[in-house]
Amino acid sequence: MNCALITGASKGIGKAIALQLSQDYHLHILLNYSADQVAALETLDMITKLGGSAELVPFKVQNKTEVDTALDTWQKNNPDKFISVLVNNAGITKNGFFMWMPEQSWDEVVDISLKGMFNVTQNVIRKMLHNKQGRVINIVSLSGTKGVAGQTNYSAAKAGMIGATKSLAQEVAKMNITVNAVAPGFINTDMIKNLDMPNYLKMIPAGRVGEPEEVAHLVSFLASSKAAYLTGETISINGGLQ
Repeated sequence: MNCALITGASKGIGKAIALQLSQDYHLHILLNYSADQVAALETLDMITKLGGSAELVPFKVQNKTEVDTALDTWQKNNPDKFISVLVNNAGITKNGFFMWMPEQSWDEVVDISLKGMFNVTQNVIRKMLHNKQGRVINIVSLSGTKGVAGQTNYSAAKAGMIGATKSLAQEVAKMNITVNAVAPGFINTDMIKNLDMPNYLKMIPAGRVGEPEEVAHLVSFLASSKAAYLTGETISINGGLQ
């Protein structure tokens, strides 16, 4: 049975992606979360009520030992299942101007997005290489492509993921594994709730923020056979914001 693992899948973009991949491809969904079990269970319930199948796989993506233990144990207990789609979505923001940014704010943001991508992908891609197929989709950000004031840590983490996407894609392309990134702009999630959105809306040609489901549709395409020749790319979805 083919499966999709989505990190940070309890809510927001991760939740939307989990629901979309379940609906579009009937994949068994592995819902990763680190703290919000209530939200993760709600996502699980939504998938099953729509006729899909899913399970919770909790671990902190920034902790390699925790990642390997959780995923190795899951694979041992499910020898007939294969994670054919990996979506590295986990991430946090700790905004602040660089000159006053605490070291902890830098480390936590970089560790969860960039180190987390390394930890999870390195584990999952081994079976993809063995099976000679797979899709790795990294959720990056407008911050990583353009830069956003007050998000130097987040921009650095997401830009690092973009660079890793390009390089890893070249390493595994011959094994029928694609690696791409999706760079959302301002999306209607908890991450923008503390921003001065009326001011930002003036900058967005579309005149609105995006919805998580719109990002999920793009991810779903990248997970499909239709995107088999598309790899190493970063696709922006931001309402025309340059």
